[in-house]
Amino acid sequence: MARKKCPECETCLPAWLAAFGDLMSLLLCFFVLLLSMSSMDAKKISEAIGSLSGAMSVLEGGIKTEISRERIQESTPIETQEETTQQVNKVTQAVIDANEMMEKGHGPTISMEEAQEGFKIELPSSLLFKPGTATIYNEDALLFLKRIALIIGEMPNSIKVSVQGHTDNVPPSKNSPFKDNWELSSARGISVLQELILDGVDPKRISAAGFAEFTPKATNATKNGRAKNRRVEIHFFGSNAENEGKIKKSVLDKAAAQ
Repeated sequence: MARKKCPECETCLPAWLAAFGDLMSLLLCFFVLLLSMSSMDAKKISEAIGSLSGAMSVLEGGIKTEISRERIQESTPIETQEETTQQVNKVTQAVIDANEMMEKGHGPTISMEEAQEGFKIELPSSLLFKPGTATIYNEDALLFLKRIALIIGEMPNSIKVSVQGHTDNVPPSKNSPFKDNWELSSARGISVLQELILDGVDPKRISAAGFAEFTPKATNATKNGRAKNRRVEIHFFGSNAENEGKIKKSVLDKAAAQ
């Protein structure tokens, strides 16, 4: 039986080209898969752009491209804020060091916290004065005030200091030179003020006041409550709203870091 002749096949693509096409298809699928697995965080991109714009102080809003005198003035508060933060950190460290020293002698502790206009250091009256007196007797407290005075001297002149004396609701004894708590609280505030001035604080930047028993921290019905109310507070605040915001932000940042 005669064998049939094999029909001629149509001309096809070269084998290498088919393999190349498969490879390209696989690469395309691979990169599509990578893209689908990745995500663009719009918030992080926005923060990065904002950080870069703030650091360069240019290209703000896409309008100005030159570094003008106004832009230099706008960027100046960043340095001021950093300086203020450094001083707040120094105050915080001074409080920590003083408390470590007080703990060895089992004495009262100093605290630092945010205040209405900036921040404040709170010193228990028993750390500074003997009952019914307004003369600072504690050498450790005097050393602490000297350190605070040095830090105040490094702060911008726009930062002011107010020393405020407070008492409990128990009036001074008959042997006390002060007839009431108004005189006692004011005298204690002035005593701390005078010590800070003696240690180098500019008198133009500092003031003192007495509040007697009328701004208590705790109840006056208990011994512990009355002890908390007998205190001297050193308030730090800016001379304008902008500085107040910087001081408060510095304290909040430090608290968050701790």
